[in-house]
Amino acid sequence: MKGEGVLLKQERQQKILEILNGEQRVIASDLSQRLFVSEDTIRRDLKELDNKGLIRRVHSGAMRIGPPVVDFSTRKNVMNELKMDLAKKALEFIKEDMVLLIDGGTTNLHFVNQLPLTLKATVITNSPPIAMALTNHNDIEVIMIGGTLFKESMVNLGVNTVEFLDNIRADLYVMGIHKIDPNIGISVPSLGEAEVKRKMASVSNEILAMVTSDKLNTFSNHIVTPASALTYLITDNDQSDILSSYHSQQITVVNE
Repeated sequence: MKGEGVLLKQERQQKILEILNGEQRVIASDLSQRLFVSEDTIRRDLKELDNKGLIRRVHSGAMRIGPPVVDFSTRKNVMNELKMDLAKKALEFIKEDMVLLIDGGTTNLHFVNQLPLTLKATVITNSPPIAMALTNHNDIEVIMIGGTLFKESMVNLGVNTVEFLDNIRADLYVMGIHKIDPNIGISVPSLGEAEVKRKMASVSNEILAMVTSDKLNTFSNHIVTPASALTYLITDNDQSDILSSYHSQQITVVNE
């Protein structure tokens, strides 16, 4: 078929997940035409995604598992005051001349919006909104990681994104959190996002996450890291029975 191989397998499967997020159900023959690959290639992709628990294969195609992922522009206007409070608490862990790795998320966007204009640091990000928010910080060097834009989360993903991360080392990774459970770990619904987050964690000395109560003790389809990978967990939750499971994993929990 003309155009076959335009997308790498990982990128093609990520695109399938994005299509399913918007349409709930897809037909293999339709995906074949939209992604410029053979139906056999699509069927193999759907089988792999089904085996990973990311979709459910049905006759002639596949269905989305669970509710759709809410897009970035919608989430940006939810719980703003709470997210700003968490962001303010995170500022105490930021020091001059740090190399900060910051991925996507609306709470992370609140965080960078509150960084002092006088801060001297380097910020490496795969999120266009994060990079744009720092345009007036004259003493922050902003390094933008390229890739394929995942519009639901407004982050760049893919092979090029992961390969770029092979060449950096960060003092602190500010990780956007979709779901976190003390036993299952940190998880996201997107395969590509999980791979990039996992790589970011591996090249960082410490990891900080700002997590609203509704995300604690929940999980999604694809595991990023164990919860114990976090150095700092900043949350609004004050229930000791919930937080004790994170304390026991040597995570510094900040909730005041």
